[in-house]
Amino acid sequence: MNLQIKHEETNGVHYLILAGEVDAYTAPKLKEVLVPLTEEKNVQIMIDLQHIDYMDSTGLGIFVGALKSTKKNDSSLKLRGMTERVKRLFEITGLTEVMDIDNEVKGEAR
Repeated sequence: MNLQIKHEETNGVHYLILAGEVDAYTAPKLKEVLVPLTEEKNVQIMIDLQHIDYMDSTGLGIFVGALKSTKKNDSSLKLRGMTERVKRLFEITGLTEVMDIDNEVKGEAR
C-alpha cells in the first residue's frame, strides 16, 4: 500500500490528512512533509489519521521525532481520528501519555 498526504494551511494551522499505511517504506515520505513543518517556530500542526489502515514502529518514530521538534520550536502537534487499531499502538508504547491525541476513535479502517 501507499501513503497519501494532503497538506492544507488555514489561519496558520497546518493540516495533514493521511491515508494508507505508515511503515518502513512510506515513512520517508511522511518525514519529508512533516519535519520541515515541525522546524518552524510557533506553528500548529493537526494530523488526521482516520484513513490510516496500518502503522508500524517506523511510523511511531516519525511522530516521536515530530513531537520533540515541535516542542523545541514552541509549536504544537495534535493527532486526531485514529482507528482503534492505530490508537492501540500509541497506547501500548505509552505515547498517549505524552502526545496530544483527540480521544474520539474512528471506526476500524476497512
